[in-house]
Amino acid sequence: MTSEVLGMDPGASRRRKIRWLSVTAVLGALGVLGATLWDHYMIQPNVARENESNKKYDAAQQPFTVSVRPDEDEPEAWAVVLDRELTAAEARRLAAGDRSAAFAYLKRLGGHPLAHASFLENAPERYMRQGSSSGGMELSDTFKMNVLSTRSHTVVINDWKVTGLTCRKSTAKTVVFHPLQGGVTYQGIRLHLPPWAGEPVLTDDTEGQGEPYFATRYIEVGGGQPSGGLRVEAIAPRGQSCEWGIEVHYSDVHQPGRWVRLKDGNGKPLRIRTESVPANPRQKWVFGAVPWTPCHRKPEESMCDML
Repeated sequence: MTSEVLGMDPGASRRRKIRWLSVTAVLGALGVLGATLWDHYMIQPNVARENESNKKYDAAQQPFTVSVRPDEDEPEAWAVVLDRELTAAEARRLAAGDRSAAFAYLKRLGGHPLAHASFLENAPERYMRQGSSSGGMELSDTFKMNVLSTRSHTVVINDWKVTGLTCRKSTAKTVVFHPLQGGVTYQGIRLHLPPWAGEPVLTDDTEGQGEPYFATRYIEVGGGQPSGGLRVEAIAPRGQSCEWGIEVHYSDVHQPGRWVRLKDGNGKPLRIRTESVPANPRQKWVFGAVPWTPCHRKPEESMCDML
């Protein structure tokens, strides 16, 4: 029956039948191999076209998006500035609370918090010497910057610079200050407005503190990488309120390097507001030997000269 199905004379010899079956098997195998090779030959161009299409789609996507938000955490030492004076009732409530209660209350009143800048114990002398003429302690307007990318290939941000800096006299009339006993260090970067040479610098309590951040580090996103983020300490001149933008330099597989201006969520150039302590506040409250001393009325009291 098998011989008849294969189209072979059923009366043929056993040797002839075996030869016929062998030839048939080889031809069948060659047919399967040929079909496989053809499929492979046809798949290669399809894969190449698909890869090229994916690459073009990836290149058309924004390399990254950036969000900026104030650091909402209460720092170890802080100042809060307000555009108006505290009323008598508000002053009594301030004096009745501890530091954390006061911090939260002042923010509810519309106060703008500032943090004691990181203590850069191991920063190079050449960096610290730039601030020798300014004197006094430094307070930073701190924010967190988060970078996201949907790119399938990695995007590397390896430099940045301040752009469009404008400053004007601060309108703040009141400052409430909780000083720091000792020094404190935060992870992130720091810059002054206008930037000192080498800024932004690393603030981490580790090797490289006070050195230019992007000289040895970078922000890497995309390609399955998690988002990249930085805590940024921005320090405006005392008595000044500043606005500024950021340009960053990035590179990826699509081009070797490019400078771009960061934009906000509405697609407009990102503008960052940085406040400072007013030069001559009408009210100045300091948490000293006597909690919440009104230094504007008692300037001789302990710690009133710290700010």
